[in-house]
Amino acid sequence: MGNTVVIITLSMLVLLSPFLSRVTKVPVVVVEILLGSLAAYFGLLVENDLFKIIAKVGFLYLMFLAGMEVNLKAFGFEKSSLLRRTVLYFAMLYGCSFTLYLYFDLSSVYLVAFPIFSLGMLMALVKEYGKKKPWLALALNIGIIGELVSIMALTILSGGLEYGFNREFVFVLGGLFLFLIGFILFFRGIRILFWWYPGLKTLIMPHEDSKDQDVRFSMALMFIMIAMMLYLKIDVVLGAFLAGMFIATYFKHKTELPEKLSSFGFGFLVPIFFIHVGSTLALDAFTDVKILQSALFIASAIIGIRLISSLVAYGGYLGLKNTILFSLSDSMPLTFTVAIATLGYSANAITHDEYYSFIVASMGSGIFLMLLIKILYVAFNKK
Repeated sequence: MGNTVVIITLSMLVLLSPFLSRVTKVPVVVVEILLGSLAAYFGLLVENDLFKIIAKVGFLYLMFLAGMEVNLKAFGFEKSSLLRRTVLYFAMLYGCSFTLYLYFDLSSVYLVAFPIFSLGMLMALVKEYGKKKPWLALALNIGIIGELVSIMALTILSGGLEYGFNREFVFVLGGLFLFLIGFILFFRGIRILFWWYPGLKTLIMPHEDSKDQDVRFSMALMFIMIAMMLYLKIDVVLGAFLAGMFIATYFKHKTELPEKLSSFGFGFLVPIFFIHVGSTLALDAFTDVKILQSALFIASAIIGIRLISSLVAYGGYLGLKNTILFSLSDSMPLTFTVAIATLGYSANAITHDEYYSFIVASMGSGIFLMLLIKILYVAFNKK
């Protein structure tokens, strides 16, 4: 009976969340988390292995879709001055985070969480405003770099919390860098192979495909990469992300593929992940003053360090208005904030209240910043 109720509840929540999002004007991700929390409060969602596994697959699929936003052939900066500004931006971002970490004597989880990036909420902005806005085009490029750095940081943090910062952790870290070097060489090898034999691309993913060969190959590649990460004891998030990046880089002739994969992910698997996150969050957290104060500190730190870093690095390039919009658009790392909080709590690196604070901060800032960006965008573009 328990599994039956969970399956029916999940189905209804996945179905209802976009309608509620449209009515309330609240991001659908936040709606899904809130619905998960409500369902758990009323006993409709209980923790079981099936729910947990599907939620984990949903998270990995989300990382796979994020990787598909990165086409390495098309990625880059047109001006060297912009590249220098980007280096300055990330240096300031991590410098400010390290300062807060030392000053407040925080857990290492905070050091990784403050400068973390995630493309999830940013992609919602791209859908609404388009990629041609200068602040959003830059935010997307910076978000891609930031997500790659964030996945690396998440992998290192995961290894450190699991093994401790000892010899075994050094071996895991060494394995990570060796894998990345091997993957870069593999990328170059595949590029040469496809240059000599361009017909291989259409052999793997034909233009006229009645057997969904493109989807089969994509799914197979994602799970093979995840299996490799498990074998190498590296965070599986990296494998899913790199698989998506590989598809986006070498199979861009399949223009309809991202939409096919995205529709399946955001229509089923990804919502279940966010509903699962909500089910772990007690509603009491939203009325606990201590948790709310801690959440406000976390959200303020995430937004504040980006605002300072953006004004210093890009103020002269974008102008004041676009720089503010840029910094706010990159200040909603909801997905990875949740991932880091889950990782830190499961490793006893943060307390139960701190875990709730991270979730509340990510949800609250997601709602607040989406609305604030819309208000500022309209105000800045008034003639």
